[in-house]
Amino acid sequence: MKKYNNKMKLNTIVTAIIILIGFRGFAQVEIKTESKEFQLGDGLRFNVNDGDYKFSISGFIQGAYKFEKTDGSDANNYMNARNTFLSISGSMYKEKVSFLLQNNFSNGKPLLDAWVAYAPISSVKITFGQKQTFSNNREMTFYEDKLQFVDRGIFSSEFSDTGREFGVFFESQLGKNSFIIKPKFAITSGDGLNSFGTNSIDVDKGGLKYGGRIDLLPLGNFKAGNDGYIPDLLHEDKIKILAGAAFSYNNGASNKVGEGHGDFVFYDSNFQQKLPDFRKWYGDILIKYNGFSFLGEYVTTSALSLEGSFVNPTATIPLFMTEISNYLVLGNGYNIQTGYVTKSGLSLDFKYEKLTKELNSNKSLLSNQDAFTVGITKYFKGNNLKIQSSVSSRNADQFNVVSNATEKIKTLTAQLSFIVVF
Repeated sequence: MKKYNNKMKLNTIVTAIIILIGFRGFAQVEIKTESKEFQLGDGLRFNVNDGDYKFSISGFIQGAYKFEKTDGSDANNYMNARNTFLSISGSMYKEKVSFLLQNNFSNGKPLLDAWVAYAPISSVKITFGQKQTFSNNREMTFYEDKLQFVDRGIFSSEFSDTGREFGVFFESQLGKNSFIIKPKFAITSGDGLNSFGTNSIDVDKGGLKYGGRIDLLPLGNFKAGNDGYIPDLLHEDKIKILAGAAFSYNNGASNKVGEGHGDFVFYDSNFQQKLPDFRKWYGDILIKYNGFSFLGEYVTTSALSLEGSFVNPTATIPLFMTEISNYLVLGNGYNIQTGYVTKSGLSLDFKYEKLTKELNSNKSLLSNQDAFTVGITKYFKGNNLKIQSSVSSRNADQFNVVSNATEKIKTLTAQLSFIVVF
């Protein structure tokens, strides 16, 4: 413990010296703010050396109320700060380097994004660190303040967690005008958010995770900024289409959606750890025109390398193939959501989701379920100030031990949210 405290003191001293040196160097250049008036969504921005160096502090706050009633249970009411983001970002134009540090202080583990990117040319970017991966479905590629509804639906939340990964990300673009292709590829730890654990013995399990995505814009780019969220807030003058396909292959998964580690462990006949491979495939399409938006998504997942697996360290209890769905989210599903936003900022949105489990197991993590959601949003200043409300009805299969039968359980949810992006 004494050695640990000395190490902490040394780190503190070193950090303080770096900050002092940085401030001393910073004082020798002229710093200019980009505007004299504060604008929602712009954050606090600084330019150094006529824009060669940029620094920004921004974030958003989401206050939410939720009412939830499930058949056979009492109603629950929740009121909290669902998201409290603080972001620090910057770029160095001459060095072709950018960075982002983003925290959500409403989470027990606040660090969400921490990466540095290098762009050798304008159409290529290489990122190292922890970021929101592009190998999930389209909705999971948007930050939490950019959602069309109050929160993510069952399609995203059942097959993903936060969508963050730690690793190396490669993004590129081919074409500029009428037809654009965006190939992307990532190699990550396969253990999700803050993957290296809480101490020296809590280490990653399994191998690496390989993911990729290819996006097509056959009719050219959206209006500037209008591709950063699902609704058509800028009212595209011409129809715009963004079609994509994504995949991920987790070589040795120990978390139900491949975004964590150590939730379960299997063994081989030699008493060594043996983890299954986890594979996901996604397809999606986003269409926008004159205030109208449509998003369609599909997913299918599967597990591999199950032969010769045992569920106990002494390798006496074999893993049956039908039991793997008790450990991994296996199945398929689709999500369809559409909406229309007026030029005054009032939006009416609809969503339908349906999920189907792969194996007929009563203990399967994924259940057969569907959900229908209606949402109303008032945008006061683009996506930077909005009030959202939604009502959803969810039907899910649930095995009743007493009757030894599967029953349909209905959950009714009503939500109200207020978001300010600063």
